[in-house]
Amino acid sequence: MTEVAGTPRRPALTLGRVRLGAGGPLVGVRVADGRVTHVVPDPGAVPPAGPVAGERVLDLDGRVLLPGLWDAHVHLAEWASARRRLDLSGTASAREVADRVRAHGRTAPGAGTVLFGYGFRDGLWPDAPDKRLLDAALPDRPVALVSADLHAVWLNSACLALAGRADHPTGLIREAEGHEVLSALPDVPAATLDAWIADACRAAAARGVTGVIDFQYGDTVGAWERRSAQALPAVRVAAAVYPSHLDAAVARGLRTGSEIGASGGLVRVGPLKLFTDGSLNTRTALCRDPYPGLEDTEGSHGIEQTAPDELVRLMRRSAAHGIEPAVHAIGDRANTVALDAFEAVRCRGRIEHAQLLSPEDLPRFAGLGVTAGVQPRHATDDRDVADRYWAGRTSRAFAYAGLLAAGARLEFGSDAPVSPLDPWLAVASAVTRTDDDRPAWHPEQRLPVPDALAAAARGCRLIRVGDPADLVVVDVDPLTVVPDTLRAMPVHATMTAGRWTHGPY
Repeated sequence: MTEVAGTPRRPALTLGRVRLGAGGPLVGVRVADGRVTHVVPDPGAVPPAGPVAGERVLDLDGRVLLPGLWDAHVHLAEWASARRRLDLSGTASAREVADRVRAHGRTAPGAGTVLFGYGFRDGLWPDAPDKRLLDAALPDRPVALVSADLHAVWLNSACLALAGRADHPTGLIREAEGHEVLSALPDVPAATLDAWIADACRAAAARGVTGVIDFQYGDTVGAWERRSAQALPAVRVAAAVYPSHLDAAVARGLRTGSEIGASGGLVRVGPLKLFTDGSLNTRTALCRDPYPGLEDTEGSHGIEQTAPDELVRLMRRSAAHGIEPAVHAIGDRANTVALDAFEAVRCRGRIEHAQLLSPEDLPRFAGLGVTAGVQPRHATDDRDVADRYWAGRTSRAFAYAGLLAAGARLEFGSDAPVSPLDPWLAVASAVTRTDDDRPAWHPEQRLPVPDALAAAARGCRLIRVGDPADLVVVDVDPLTVVPDTLRAMPVHATMTAGRWTHGPY
């Protein structure tokens, strides 16, 4: 038996007959004061002194106990809203989207209110999004459709006028201007959005999630101060800081890891979110080679969101005040720029997405101590558009096995709502490199299940005495199941900081 010094001798809860990790032995695990206090290598044993009055001893009947899972990249407000918006996933053309808007407008009237939709991917469409298609479909109601990658918004004329962009020629607005347009549109009341987010967090806990990094655009820290004062979330939250709020965070003395509000440590300050480029689906990811068919056009290599000198300046300022940077980089040129900036500043931090990498950049992640925050569902979702626009380079796209072999630390996320907030989908995609009936896409980049589980748990491979009691109990062993079961993993219960957030207890 192992025991952590200074913990109470009479813990509050014992989890009996549970397997310690995937493929692990049967043990008993005690939890008290939000931490794991004992691990007993005897399937029927209870730690010294036995059960006491008021203590619960739960027989978990041989289920598997895993470290709590994290989604290391979400946009919680966008995800909570997208769950209630017109679903445009799977649409194969701009005209099909317009038809879906027309049908929805007939069945869900709302004159004067904005009809929001989410999830279109136009990278392989035969036609282009245009405001005139939406005008014909629903002329008298504002329509705002957000792309699946969150890097574009498509508006009709009524909505363009509402956002102060009445003279825009097409209604398809990309990158930073798109975020500005969305922020100018009427939104749901804060209390309503907070309720949606609380519901989304409970749904995440039901899939074994014990924590998220919330990269929602805006004053994310302020929003979570408000929410945590009202109720504790079902998951831990690290709230990102954006450059427009960096000065305020510095003035308040906030650092990455600082507690926010009255959350008992559940809600903390996250990293500073910075951008080097756009996205693959919008052909704005910054690449060394031009996009096919765009060779002689402006932006043929993608776009540079932040100049290298400015990136270094912002990173140096944030790091000097204890706020670690998280740099969005998708194209190979963008990832080199981001790594160069980390080399110049010499600080801890993250690169978000790391989708296309130059071979010489693979070992730099480990060498610089930079975490790769990756989203395995993007590899399977975007394989077709990558084959078209990154033709001849896809062997180094979504190169998770290559990164791991080079010593990089991987942390999985969903980028929800870009893909669903469900870590088991990420694990399954990383393990199989396919999510349909097709063979694995670049199977050489598949990860073994233990490595995928560790990346889904922020690098944690084993539950140890002294760890926070962030735990998930699953009904079957992830090492022994077929991919479909791994993807739909039955989660029996979830615990965060010693508090059950999902399950029958």
